[in-house]
Amino acid sequence: MSRHPFELSAPVTAVDHRLGPEHAPVTLVEYGDFECPSCKQAAPAVKLLLERYPERVQLIFRHFPLEEVHPHALHAAEAAEAAGAQGKFWEMHDLLFDNQRHLKQQQLHGYAERLQLDMARYTAEMDDEIYLQRIREHQKNGHDSGVRGTPGFFVNGRIQDVSFGMKTLFDAVDALLRR
Repeated sequence: MSRHPFELSAPVTAVDHRLGPEHAPVTLVEYGDFECPSCKQAAPAVKLLLERYPERVQLIFRHFPLEEVHPHALHAAEAAEAAGAQGKFWEMHDLLFDNQRHLKQQQLHGYAERLQLDMARYTAEMDDEIYLQRIREHQKNGHDSGVRGTPGFFVNGRIQDVSFGMKTLFDAVDALLRR
């Protein structure tokens, strides 16, 4: 089976970070970078989309740290994964975007404390980089799917260009839900 170069190469699974119902008719997959200003700007629009269509849209977040331009993005992704392992991925996701200019290791540690994570576990997992492979898999899947920058969005498996604004994302979701 050949795949279009701008289709999602890795299907959504139970281990993906999800907001919204698993069986929603529209699945939005975002490849994001916590240090990316455009991702931070997109976050409230994505939340608005989920609020506009409760029960009809789900969001999947995957990591795509652009390390060449965002030196703290990889560690921020690891911190989000460590929080996710303790059931607080989305809380850390929001904290990282809210504090985007403050993503050094010590600051990430502070956010973990603020979320009341098990700090011994968090520190050990960060020191051992146990989520690095998962993040690298997200990056590879993003590249294989045609993601070149962040945020990279897919609507029901097809890439959606948002370089001219988030309205295109809303339009794509509206069109699918009207079908």
